[in-house]
Amino acid sequence: MAETTKLQLVTFQLGQEHYGVDIMDVEGIVKVEDVRSIPNAPVYVEGIFNLRGEIIPVINLHKRFHLKRARLSEEEELLSGFVIISIDGVHLAVIIDKVSRVVTIDGSEIQAPPQMIAGIGAEYIQGVVHREEGYLVILDIRRLFNLKELEQLGNMAG
Repeated sequence: MAETTKLQLVTFQLGQEHYGVDIMDVEGIVKVEDVRSIPNAPVYVEGIFNLRGEIIPVINLHKRFHLKRARLSEEEELLSGFVIISIDGVHLAVIIDKVSRVVTIDGSEIQAPPQMIAGIGAEYIQGVVHREEGYLVILDIRRLFNLKELEQLGNMAG
């Protein structure tokens, strides 16, 4: 990435790690809603929920990458919910343990990802930024789901 590139990330916690996704891919953050399960859905699809009249598939990255849920205090529980992302016109809700904040990262701070971080392969990671509180893993949401999966998820939303 060019030295002058600034990237705004919505950051959140999944298990023990902190992740970020490009703010341009985020439609919003909502509290946990009533999720209806879908028969025969992939194991990482928790179900669907209705967001202002739109049916949105709910993705559980804990199941997709075999992550343990974070242990949260009651106060922190209030910060859990779904990050609504948009990938090529398909809206998905990703379950997060705790939303953190929006951060601006300088492109020069982003390092190449190690082969594996907490069970997530490098192919899903755009890069890693070293912070005082540990690493911030930048997810490449376009690689988290292949085209076939996105098509299936789009069809679930109907």
